[in-house]
Amino acid sequence: MVAGMSQSEAKAKASAGPSTGQQERRRHRVYVTKNTEYHFRDGFCVAVRNRRTGEFLQGHLALRRRIHGGLRFYMNGAMVPNPGEPQAGEALFFATGGRDLVTSPLERVERPAKDLVRAYPGSEDDVDDNDDVWGALGDSMPGEDDLFA
Repeated sequence: MVAGMSQSEAKAKASAGPSTGQQERRRHRVYVTKNTEYHFRDGFCVAVRNRRTGEFLQGHLALRRRIHGGLRFYMNGAMVPNPGEPQAGEALFFATGGRDLVTSPLERVERPAKDLVRAYPGSEDDVDDNDDVWGALGDSMPGEDDLFA
């Protein structure tokens, strides 16, 4: 962490675009546990997939819910919340007015392939081209002002 910078500021800086200070432009993310993949678009769970069978789980409690952070569990029974972006080793935490959901610990966080995004149940073929090109284009990515000038 940089001196004088809070933990949340450091995380925000780390998730910004490459050296431009811009916010992350990719819309899709996959949180992978031992048995399950949780697929997100714009912060909401749009698909849950069984890793062993590859089948999407239609009635999973995580669907259409937003992550509220991560939880790290320790051998001594301690639990430490992370209200930011969940990391490997942390469980996903979904909170609602009703049934809260805590997953098993994450093995990794990934970007889904375009063909997988197209396979999401109920998908409207909403694939974000920035998922593949952002890292390659960096600062040369046109902004909204450039597109509509």
